[in-house]
Amino acid sequence: MNSYLVAPAIMAGLGLFFAVILAVAYRFLRVQEDPRIETTLDLLPGSNCGACGQPGCHAFAVSLVAGKESPSRCTVADSEAIDAIAELLDVDPGKQEQRVARLHCAGGKGQAYQIAEYQGFEGCNAAAVVSGGGKGCSWGCLGLGDCRTACTFDAIAMNDNGLPVVDLSKCTACGDCVDACPRDLFELTPLNQHLFVQCKSPLAGDLALALCSVACDACGRCAADAAPGLIRMEDNLPLVDYSGGGPALPQAVHRCPTGAIQWLEGTQFKE
Repeated sequence: MNSYLVAPAIMAGLGLFFAVILAVAYRFLRVQEDPRIETTLDLLPGSNCGACGQPGCHAFAVSLVAGKESPSRCTVADSEAIDAIAELLDVDPGKQEQRVARLHCAGGKGQAYQIAEYQGFEGCNAAAVVSGGGKGCSWGCLGLGDCRTACTFDAIAMNDNGLPVVDLSKCTACGDCVDACPRDLFELTPLNQHLFVQCKSPLAGDLALALCSVACDACGRCAADAAPGLIRMEDNLPLVDYSGGGPALPQAVHRCPTGAIQWLEGTQFKE
């Protein structure tokens, strides 16, 4: 045989051999997928946002069919889809609790002290690495919109004050903005939890106010005015504990001298 044909013949033979092995393995070793998974997947929104805690809609469908998740865990699907999945799987749909992204900062251009004008690559991560941005507060929002860019649902816009505004009707609590923010300012919270601290500065008193006029000055009035156990001061910031305290009421924010803690009903900031 021509020596130039030996190598191709060997490779072709090996390819045919392994193809037969794979075909036999697929025939005898494959695991049949529950047909309900595909039907459930068709009822899900297909956004693969991860808000349910799974890496995508297919993984969530598998968990649903296995009885490991409740249909209402999906925060993107409407009530009709949730009910249809529950009927298909003969399970309780569960209670759908809407969660939204909130920002722990209210110090925009008009409130936060500027120590410099940042000029460089238009992005929060770049500014945080290169110079820390132009704000004096090292814990505040950089205002360059990485969260807006990361949001695949177009639920975040930047207002004139240089702060992100979350559209509650579009937010799915997917967590992309949480991952995108280099200062960990976004948090996913239930929509019905209205008390929210819009500051992350650990400074107190005049030190905090010298950097931002709406910073928490750690006065503790909110904790004193709230129901027992609802708010405690930790690292010079109020920590709202819905699990261990009394009812949350707007009275807790009335004496805050800077407005660092707010009772939020709608969007966090105005456009």
